[in-house]
Amino acid sequence: MEIQIRAVKNRRDLRTYIYLPEKIHQNHKNWLHPIYSDEWTFYSPKNKVYSYSDTILFLAYDGGRPVGRVMGIVNRKYNEANNVNQARFCFLECENNRAISKALLQKVEEWARSKGMAEMVGPFGFSDKEPQGLLIEGFDEPTVIVTNHSFAYLKDFVELEGYLPKLDLVQYKVRVPDVMPEIYKRASERSAKNGYIVKEFTKRSEVRPYIHPVFHLINQTYTHIFGFAAFDEKEMDFFANRYIYLLDPRLIKVVVNPQNEPLGFVIAMPDISDGIRKAKGRLFPFGIIKILQSRKHTLQLNLLLGAIKPEFRHKGLDTLMAIKMLESAKELGLEVIDSHLIMEENRPMRAEMERLSAKIYKRYRVYQKKL
Repeated sequence: MEIQIRAVKNRRDLRTYIYLPEKIHQNHKNWLHPIYSDEWTFYSPKNKVYSYSDTILFLAYDGGRPVGRVMGIVNRKYNEANNVNQARFCFLECENNRAISKALLQKVEEWARSKGMAEMVGPFGFSDKEPQGLLIEGFDEPTVIVTNHSFAYLKDFVELEGYLPKLDLVQYKVRVPDVMPEIYKRASERSAKNGYIVKEFTKRSEVRPYIHPVFHLINQTYTHIFGFAAFDEKEMDFFANRYIYLLDPRLIKVVVNPQNEPLGFVIAMPDISDGIRKAKGRLFPFGIIKILQSRKHTLQLNLLLGAIKPEFRHKGLDTLMAIKMLESAKELGLEVIDSHLIMEENRPMRAEMERLSAKIYKRYRVYQKKL
């Protein structure tokens, strides 16, 4: 039967769209449910990125049965800032049938052309803060939060539709060292002599005054990262509120100068993947308990975000924060660090991971196609 593509038009369609991946991945042991309350928020008007983006959600049906989905995005703010006519596809999911992916991609490409776009990029969301790329290496490894774990067939399907590699992202794993590397100690001592201080926290209330300064720092330092669009004040609050309840304040480090001005930061969290799996992505009635309990039993630390003001790079601030983060990891009994996604061309960040003898264990690819 011919695959039918329909746009999401109401809440019932949106429910089908949101929960379809768990059906497609029901026998996929390494896939990770999203947190569904966050999914509903992401696709709601509360998400301020819709104010400067054009979007479309498509569902694929085979004989009346939903078998695939995709989202199309035109981030007007990004396009204007970078002088491009670029559309994006993201959250592509389908059963192992090329006809489904073909129909979905053709439909989202048709939509992009109707918007005057000249290029399609994906999988890529509104920004680099959503899961990006298709997994191309590391299929036997479990998923961590805010990353994608697509089936191997999906990259083949996308490539068969004429998509070419645009950029690769890598994910490292490294053991927390028993003894701090000597080079870290020396660099930390130099930074401390220059008056730089690492702010550490034990309560979320202590973190909140630094939310906007940290996001302003992101706006200054992430301009070179593909797909990044600066946050406005409302987006800062929206993004922070999505995740702050999951964070452990002890794993947030902000380095400041003697005037208490943030110069850099790093944010990490204990891996909560096991709790999300047990809760199947549902916070209620008892899912949130399973998720929060999993923080106490995991041995893995997941890095999430980090940045340093450009004019303060190569002054040891990264090392100063790394030492404090490693000390906190050891105090919490964490043994392994996951780097989260790093652009393959980001040599400084990759060098930091490799200084700790980290090994790449996953690779993701973002594709591009001229329309």
